[in-house]
Amino acid sequence: MRECKIVSKKFHLQNSHTLEVSRQNGGYIALEKIKECTPTQIVQIIKESGLRGKGGGGASAGDKWELMPQDSEKPSFLAVNCDESEPGTFKDRQIISYDPHLLIEGILITCYAIKAKHAYIYIRGEYKEYQDILQGAIDEAYDAGLLNECDITIHRGAGAYICGEKSALLESMEGKRGHPRLKPKQKEPEWFFGNPTLVNNVETIASVPFILENGANAYRSYGTEKSPGTLLFAMSGHINTPGVYEAEFGTNMLEYIENYGGGVKNGKKLKAIIPGGVSCGVLTAEECEGLTLDYEALRGAGSSLGTGGMIVMDEDTSMPEALKNILEFYHEESCGQCTPCREGSGWSDKIVGKILDGQGKKEDLEKLFELADSMNGKTICVFAPSISTVLVSFITKFRQEFEALVS
Repeated sequence: MRECKIVSKKFHLQNSHTLEVSRQNGGYIALEKIKECTPTQIVQIIKESGLRGKGGGGASAGDKWELMPQDSEKPSFLAVNCDESEPGTFKDRQIISYDPHLLIEGILITCYAIKAKHAYIYIRGEYKEYQDILQGAIDEAYDAGLLNECDITIHRGAGAYICGEKSALLESMEGKRGHPRLKPKQKEPEWFFGNPTLVNNVETIASVPFILENGANAYRSYGTEKSPGTLLFAMSGHINTPGVYEAEFGTNMLEYIENYGGGVKNGKKLKAIIPGGVSCGVLTAEECEGLTLDYEALRGAGSSLGTGGMIVMDEDTSMPEALKNILEFYHEESCGQCTPCREGSGWSDKIVGKILDGQGKKEDLEKLFELADSMNGKTICVFAPSISTVLVSFITKFRQEFEALVS
């Protein structure tokens, strides 16, 4: 397994969050090259690199950038998504903690490419510690004259998980309740107070300096043909060395867990893995055999890569209890805008709770499948379909454990 450090290159350095250390180790070199290219040329480089969004969706970053108008009379904006509220995901805060200037450099390059003069970083409300580190780096950049042509403002959220959805994020930034918006009929940018806006995840933007400095082919030299590059994979659960480790797409999942995570704790057997945060379908140990960490492979396995937040569960894990834990989160975090989600999240949570309390019946399992169907594809955003995916994958793959609890 080869070492791949595109985003995490400076993480090990002492005081790596400072401008001085960043510049001593290649920081802002890529920014100096932007004047050699027109904005549209930079967009084309990003397209050719195959960079995909690293916030969960995996959409082409270049295609999104291309939707931004180059000759609009309205001002353009960049919104960087650092809400990072998905359970099992904690990678973006590593960038902010150890190399915030890489993010700032990426923001400045992106703003040049989309002709934006102001960028907002939307950070989750609980990330006060990381907000302070990031603000310190922004202040350093202002003092060094790096932000003479572009402003960066941190917008702190109030802790709502749904504001990680890009349109809900913008609603929150506009001072409204964080409700997702209806999707447009055609491809277009997002809108912030009626102005064209690009929304990208922290790690996506932090990958931009490497691409501009080294070229699209250098980025494509990592990963697979359809999933080029690397990702900061976060590992938690029953492993010996949990943490965040960068690897290229296409890496064998179990080899990654063994190499970086030190294997399952206490020598126990692997039972299941949630590969990309709790919104992804759970995989059995058998399904993980030979599986690689890329968008296509995990989709083919009936799950998804998501944010790369792997949750490892050993042989002693109670899958009904694990499902209940996830459903409690969804029940709490549903924004309530859509009826199937508002009612289905709470109802499914209560039914699984009843099963765990020994009061469940076999028909309750069928009721959970009915609820999953009622939530899938019938709401504005993907929150409810995620609950559906989790319900179906847990109960289908570990049905014996659920049936053992019902009369």
